[in-house]
Amino acid sequence: MSQQLPDIDTQLANHKLSQEDYTHIKEILDREPNLVELGIFSAMWSEHCSYKSSKVHLKGFPTKAPWVIQGPGENAGVIDIGDGYAAVFKMESHNHPSFIEPYQGAATGVGGIMRDVFTMGARPVASLNALRFGNVMNDDKVSAHQRYLVRGVTEGIGGYGNCMGVPTIGGEVSFDECYNGNILVNAFNLGIAKSDEIFLGRAEGIGNPVMYVGAKTGRDGLGGAVMSSDSFTEESKSLRPTVQVGDPFTEKLLLEACMELFKTDHVVGIQDMVLLVLHLHLLRWLVVLVLV
Repeated sequence: MSQQLPDIDTQLANHKLSQEDYTHIKEILDREPNLVELGIFSAMWSEHCSYKSSKVHLKGFPTKAPWVIQGPGENAGVIDIGDGYAAVFKMESHNHPSFIEPYQGAATGVGGIMRDVFTMGARPVASLNALRFGNVMNDDKVSAHQRYLVRGVTEGIGGYGNCMGVPTIGGEVSFDECYNGNILVNAFNLGIAKSDEIFLGRAEGIGNPVMYVGAKTGRDGLGGAVMSSDSFTEESKSLRPTVQVGDPFTEKLLLEACMELFKTDHVVGIQDMVLLVLHLHLLRWLVVLVLV
């Protein structure tokens, strides 16, 4: 029988979990979690992964219609646009990482949603963004920092897209003092695919080998999902290592490799993280592609 972790209050605070969360975790496991399990729950229950504070509002959007091929629950949404083609799209907020490290925070937000789109079988063709910054007009530290954020975010969005060969065709931006301490960076990507060639993150079968394919991983990005559940403070700069460092050139190779795989009958399922199941010479291969 597992024992309670030492200094559990500190552990919960570090993992951005509440006592209510901890009680729920013990009910699910029917025992005390170990440190690894606590870390997994903290990541999956973070704002970034579970939308636990905004889910109630997101459920108000319509998600079902004759032209909706794929609604919530997969890497990206899919809409039938006629003539055998579908629009595949994803929007994601990268507010926290962009505030802490604007270039990489915004760039990796773009890279993430591009992966969400092409793992559905679509080729990304265009990006958009909706940005909100604080006051940039004053001659003080706050406005100076906001100008720094504007430069970093816009360069990160454009730079990643240029490396991937996917243009940023438009967007919107607003400035208001209410965003001085909490900028909003929403990135959107659109892809096109044949409506009968959509790939899902579902894989069945026993004994499928698992492989991760993608960029090299490092210490950058550790705790990034959990960080999204926190609030900004003067010490937020210390969270910079939690922001991933993008690698658009490797992701471009990953994109083209996936596009070639999609032309075959080997792919059973694919998931950004990224998860693929292949069927080749009567063998079933599970390939998990990971790219930071």
